[in-house]
Amino acid sequence: MDIVVKGRKTEVPERFRKHVAEKLKLEKIQKLDGKVISLDVEVSKEHNPRQADRSDRVEITLHSRGPVIRAEAAAADPYAALDLATGKLEARLRKQHEKRYNRRGSGRISASEVADVVPGVAQLNANGRPLVEEAPPSIPTTRIGSLEIQGEGPLVVREKVHTAAPMTLDQALYEMELVGHDFYLFVDSETKQPSVVYRRHAYDYGVIHLETDPLAGSEAGGAGGALGG
Repeated sequence: MDIVVKGRKTEVPERFRKHVAEKLKLEKIQKLDGKVISLDVEVSKEHNPRQADRSDRVEITLHSRGPVIRAEAAAADPYAALDLATGKLEARLRKQHEKRYNRRGSGRISASEVADVVPGVAQLNANGRPLVEEAPPSIPTTRIGSLEIQGEGPLVVREKVHTAAPMTLDQALYEMELVGHDFYLFVDSETKQPSVVYRRHAYDYGVIHLETDPLAGSEAGGAGGALGG
């Protein structure tokens, strides 16, 4: 395998050419890609003083019987740029090598190990047969008053029953402002319905009335209305 070092708009000293031969270890490169034909190393220099920290650029091009691999880097001197470009080249060669290795199937795993590698796949036993799933444990049920809770469920820390005289909407608003709450539960004296008055935006208020649905069954099918609107 040949290494060709050339300069673009700059002279390449003999010392740097020797450093390239020492830096690009042929044995390591051929181990990662045994089909390498040649390596081209091109050195260029940017004379703009504003780019002094990236004035020297090194580009390495690897030709083989496979795809061409190129790596380049820039630094304040050609030796640092060569180090960076060499690191990139080796990383790309290693990636190509691993891809070929996996494609040949050398990294295959047994059927019993698939579940540890592929998420969501059916688990298999040592013979490659699916494991029989066990029935999930029964969920304990707890009753608190009229509320039936499965599992841990919501934690009910207090349950209250109030006796309230029917009142008008104006009285409910007054009581809400008196206690400093954003809502107030009352029985409407006109409709005899359980109702909630609540604060909306600024000085706007809303009211919700509850009435029994004659078509509904004995058990409620959903949650009550939410405050808002």
